[in-house]
Amino acid sequence: MASSGTGTGSPCGACKFLRRKCASDCVFAPYFCSEQGPARFAAIHKVFGASNVSKLLLHIPVHDRCEAVVTIAYEAQARIRDPVYGCVAHIFALQQQVSKKKHFKPVWSEGNGRDRK
Repeated sequence: MASSGTGTGSPCGACKFLRRKCASDCVFAPYFCSEQGPARFAAIHKVFGASNVSKLLLHIPVHDRCEAVVTIAYEAQARIRDPVYGCVAHIFALQQQVSKKKHFKPVWSEGNGRDRK
């Protein structure tokens, strides 16, 4: 968990990136540490905006927020790599790989005698 600005005096990664004081009730503090948080938050802020993500997180139950942040961060990185399709491009590529594997028959499964003793 990241520092929320009280205690150590260090703002969370999101507040550090936004160059603002980190409040004790900062919605980002538990998910963006002071050291690695700014780089991780940069993509999220660029794609979705800090205000929108803050509002979104406030509508999600606290016990589900960690997974939501991971998902939002993954989608933000995917949107930076592929602005049109985002993570759907990766899903499509994986589906293509599965499809190719389904139609592929290994040589040793055709009864060539290798598997017989």
